[in-house]
Amino acid sequence: MEQLAGKVVLITGASSGIGEATARRLVEQGAKVVLSARRKERLAALAAQLGAEQVAFLPSDVTRREDMEALVFLAREKFGKVDALFANAGVMPAGNLSEWKVEDWTNMVEVNIKGVLYAMAAVLPEMIAQKRGHILVTSSVAGTRAVPGNAVYCGTKHFVRALLESFRAEAVLEGTNLRTTILYPGAVQTELLHTIAPSETKTAVEAFYQAVGLAPEVIAEAVCYALAQPENVDVSDLVVRPSRER
Repeated sequence: MEQLAGKVVLITGASSGIGEATARRLVEQGAKVVLSARRKERLAALAAQLGAEQVAFLPSDVTRREDMEALVFLAREKFGKVDALFANAGVMPAGNLSEWKVEDWTNMVEVNIKGVLYAMAAVLPEMIAQKRGHILVTSSVAGTRAVPGNAVYCGTKHFVRALLESFRAEAVLEGTNLRTTILYPGAVQTELLHTIAPSETKTAVEAFYQAVGLAPEVIAEAVCYALAQPENVDVSDLVVRPSRER
């Protein structure tokens, strides 16, 4: 994908799973990546593998607006620009609302909603000024339907969908030339399920993911596909799930 060569892409949730796989694939295609996650050791190890010429990283928390601003500053300092944001960080501590796990609800709102908003707030001034940019966000198939036992998670992922669809329309009306892509992964073998408390439901979901779940690299290819399109092409929605998933 020659179109990716030289592009500078910010990735949140980059220390494992989809974020890590996407960073690896982008670097293979000649892009430069700026990695964000809370786990410094994992980020440092990944950056060392991918090479200092194409990678910068910052241990950071998407729930802290100043951390996202620092990430953009790092991108400008090292690579001189920001072409795209992949807001990928997310958590899914599932449970029925009747279980009253208010702290889990709050955490999902902080990471899955505020984390996306803070990352967008950090990159938008840069992108609007240059009249060019691409914002990609990881939603979920749960952002396209209702899933019992995951009401708050579904709500956060529906929010992402509404946010990006509305923002894309605004960008068209304002003539900023900004593109958006919402990714709706199905079952993917990542660490996302680690945020669910032990239960029979978790055991069953883990077994399903282990049996049919996609490798994170599949979603990474979808991200690269969207990013590699010509400037006049907007791949707005991508649902990617196992063929055996309903």
